[in-house]
Amino acid sequence: MSEKQFDNNQELERVLGQVSNQLRGSLGTIYQALNRIAPMEVREGNGAVDRDAAVLCQSYYRILRLANNLSDAAHLEGPSAAQLRNGDIVGLCRDIMDRARHPAELLGIRLDFQCEKERHTIAMDKDRIERMMLNLLSNAFKFTPPGGLITVELRLTRGRVFLSVEDTGPGIDPERLETLFDSYHQSEQPAPPPQGLGLGLALCRAVAQGHGGT
Repeated sequence: MSEKQFDNNQELERVLGQVSNQLRGSLGTIYQALNRIAPMEVREGNGAVDRDAAVLCQSYYRILRLANNLSDAAHLEGPSAAQLRNGDIVGLCRDIMDRARHPAELLGIRLDFQCEKERHTIAMDKDRIERMMLNLLSNAFKFTPPGGLITVELRLTRGRVFLSVEDTGPGIDPERLETLFDSYHQSEQPAPPPQGLGLGLALCRAVAQGHGGT
């Protein structure tokens, strides 16, 4: 990468990071207001309110994912700046799953986390692994109907870590797999807006590659 390209990436990262922070701040206010207007006890007693609140919550998490991805978009044009530190990958995944249970309940989706070990230390960039997993979960939320199941499995074998996120949604056509992780690639499957910028899965791949994986 040339010096000019590096400077451009830094400027892009700075600007997109500022936009992302402002979006997250506004979204936090919206989410708090939603919980005040339609608290769980009201939703449980009113089906119409519950459906409307679920749509708003789903849109909130999609926009939040887009805001988070904006701050990482610059890394798609250059090498990953992964900051590797020893950490417990099992504990991190459990924590993320615990935080995902509330939006899953709002959408009527069940979550299941599977791992044979209680803890396992690897060299990882905790923030980027978290971003990758949240993108995969959000994508699963997007295509899993109410009553469906999302299963996250962490397998540790032969010095490698395998993370899978599986859902009971409509699935993916085999011919689309080659381009699924390309930047700005959009699914042809119908989904309510916002659709996003097609950055999520591309960023997931960049995170995996930054850890020496795929």
